[in-house]
Amino acid sequence: MATVIPDDPDTLLRRKQLAEALTAKGFQITEATLATKASRGGGPPYELWGRIPLYRWATSLAWAEGRLSSPRRSTSEADASRNLSAQ
Repeated sequence: MATVIPDDPDTLLRRKQLAEALTAKGFQITEATLATKASRGGGPPYELWGRIPLYRWATSLAWAEGRLSSPRRSTSEADASRNLSAQ
């Protein structure tokens, strides 16, 4: 079954569907990781329909994109910015 990346930003997805869609967009994550983050915190926001967690596509994609670092040209740029902030 092919992974479908939603066109409508308001599409509600179950965990498995969300994990597949985010992975297809380049943000590799598993259904189990989403479940862990739902219980411990730090994951995308979700709503409950009965006992079923549903994730809004636009909000979840924004969450994943928000975890990206700023663009870098080399691995040493991260070290340089860390050293400046420590001073």
